[in-house]
This record gives sequence, C-alpha cells and structure tokens, in this order.
Amino acid sequence: MTKPDILVIGSYPEWDTEGLQADYTVHDEPAPGIRAVAMKGHRRLNGTFMDSLPDLELIANFGVGYDAIDVAAATERGIKVTNTPDVLTDDVADLAVGMLIAATRQMPQADAYVRAGRWAAEGEYPLLRKVSGKRAGIVGLGRIGRAIADRLAAFHMPIAYYSRAPKDTPEGWQHHADLAKLAAEVDYLIVALAGGPETAGLVSREVIAALGPDAMLVNISRGTTVDEGALLDALESGALGSAALDVFASEPDLDPRFLKLENVLLQPHQASATVETRQAMGQLQRDNMAAFFAGKPLLTPVN
Repeated sequence: MTKPDILVIGSYPEWDTEGLQADYTVHDEPAPGIRAVAMKGHRRLNGTFMDSLPDLELIANFGVGYDAIDVAAATERGIKVTNTPDVLTDDVADLAVGMLIAATRQMPQADAYVRAGRWAAEGEYPLLRKVSGKRAGIVGLGRIGRAIADRLAAFHMPIAYYSRAPKDTPEGWQHHADLAKLAAEVDYLIVALAGGPETAGLVSREVIAALGPDAMLVNISRGTTVDEGALLDALESGALGSAALDVFASEPDLDPRFLKLENVLLQPHQASATVETRQAMGQLQRDNMAAFFAGKPLLTPVN
C-alpha cells in the first residue's frame, strides 16, 4: 500500500521522525500530491505558501499556538488546521508558577551567590518578598490560564482575571474587562493569551505602567502580546519591579537590553519542553493526520 505524501516543516526529535516515516512518505520540500503538512516551529504559512501545494487539505500544527498559520487563508482554500492543546497545559502552568517563585525569591542569583563563595565571605543573602498571599492577575483564562490560576490559588492568592466575558470560576475570583485596572490591583500579572493579531500589544504601555514598581509581569504566551519596548523601559527605570519571561518578540535573538537587567528572569521558550509532553504533542499531531487520511473527524480542529 502506498504511503500518503506529506511535507514536514521544522526540526523533530527521533521519536517523531520515526513515527512520521512509518506512516508517510516524508518530503522536506513541496512536491506534487502532498495533501498534508506536519508543521513544527514558527515559520509563516500564508496563502502564497498554501497555493504552492495545490493538493493541500490539512496543516497539522505541533503546539497549541497556531499564530504562524494564516487560518483565514486556509479556511478560504478548504484546508483544515489542527493543533495540540491540553497535553501541554500542565507543563506550561508549572513553568509559569516556577518562574514566578524563582524570580521573586531570586533563586538564580542566590545560587550564583553560593557558588561564588559569597555566602561564606559576606554572610546571609538579602531578604526578599513573600510569594504566598499576593494578588494574582491572569490575562486570558483559557486552559492554560485556568491551570495557572488553580495553582496560584493553592498559594492562598486572591485571583483576578481578564477576559472578554466572565468565566465559570470558583467563588471570589474577580473578572475584569479593563486590563489596566486589573494590572493596578495585582502584585503578579501572568500573561496566558493566544498569539495573533487580536492580542498583539494587548499588554500595553498603559497596562505596564499600572503595575507599578513593586509588581511583576510573567509571560508564558507569546512575545507579541506585550509591548516589549514599554516593558524594557519600565524595567530599566524601575517603574516595573520585575519580570519573568519565557517568550520574546524576536526570539531567539532577543533584544540585548534584556541581558543587562538584574530584575528579569529569562527562559528560552521552554514552557512545554519536557520529554513527556513533547512526545504527547507529537502523538496528537500524528493522530490528527491519521484521522484525516482515514476520513474520520479530526481530534483537535482549529477551523
């Protein structure tokens, strides 16, 4: 039986490569007869790209975020798009909370303090601020935002959130339709938005200013959701206390201004980067492709 032809975009680990090659004839360049694309990474897939594959019917994205894919162009051409939600929620939420604690308690700096012999030479590390009981604001209460909020609630944090409409939440959680007003009322603002034009720059200069010099911004969504220039200005001037960031506007070549700051924790867009989750993401991507070629309903369709 002839294997279906697919185009694979991005760098996959061996376990995914073996799975794809077992079921498909894999191409790394456009070729006649390709009906599906397995997509990993942030390469832009626009209408022009789609038109270069006249038989294309499916783009299976590796990741929950699909802002690199022009979904409207795909829909217009009758091309289905899938993503891999749910399986990465726990890891992303875990890292968000871990970053918040690590930045507040200056764990990387304290580790360096010990390694440099400064504990013995200079004495105790300076006192920091408490995490538990602080006020948390979640920007975007989807799957990941809700998982972060649930974790922070266990730290006895009052939870407030920004979304277009109120969500079904535990008693006491506060909905805000004005993001700047939410920012003014919290100690931690955690960004858990989907990427794309609708959320670009949503965490604006006004929102960052509203946070104030004792607050922290945590971003595990997309670098595009935050006005990065305004964020850097606020961190440099002390108008914003600190930040913990896993994503950047121009990653991996982030603005060098970040590297000079003591009040920001930097991570290499690794929120979902565990073996277990990346294997589950690859499996869900392949399961969507298998359903498509079998004529069955897609597991996690986007359009």
